[in-house]
Amino acid sequence: MSPAPALHEKPVQGKPAPAQTGYTRAVLALGSNLGARNETLSEAVADLVDRPEVRLLAVSPIFQTKAVGGPAGQPDFLNMVISVETSLAPLDLLRHCQSVENKHHRVREVHWGPRTLDVDVVVYGDLTSDDPVLTLPHPFAAQRAFVLYPWAQMDPSATLNGQPVGELAAKAADYPDLKPFDGFGDFDGVPDGGAVEQP
Repeated sequence: MSPAPALHEKPVQGKPAPAQTGYTRAVLALGSNLGARNETLSEAVADLVDRPEVRLLAVSPIFQTKAVGGPAGQPDFLNMVISVETSLAPLDLLRHCQSVENKHHRVREVHWGPRTLDVDVVVYGDLTSDDPVLTLPHPFAAQRAFVLYPWAQMDPSATLNGQPVGELAAKAADYPDLKPFDGFGDFDGVPDGGAVEQP
């Protein structure tokens, strides 16, 4: 996801579960701090909804922020969230996200290290799960402004654990470090490249 500790560091193995009947709304968080970050995010969104089982509903603005967790001195992240509806079962959606990460050369050698692409399942309908492979809602999302604030911009009425995501974002420790990204001057993760100061 992003600068946060990625929940899904190990690829999910096994046979895909049967697709569920109907569609469920889910929120996915995307982040990148290596390479052409903006281009990677744009291509990743297209890849995520390239399957007929995943339909794009909404896209947040992109924000730039410092890395949270992991090795010191990492490049800044670009982060965004998207809302989708999907007929994939939760673990199959996770596998799909990981396949998109792999397509964009995601490397998992350093825990919470720099990454070309991170895609996390934040919520899957109203499902709650303490499965260590896919914990829902994402266990760190309520503390991460780089997930919450873009989500609030995309869907001001959204809630997480019964609380408005915008209010949660304002309380998060990383909130002061968020900067809107104007879409230009992406310097492959160089701090402040392409970011604009908050008024």
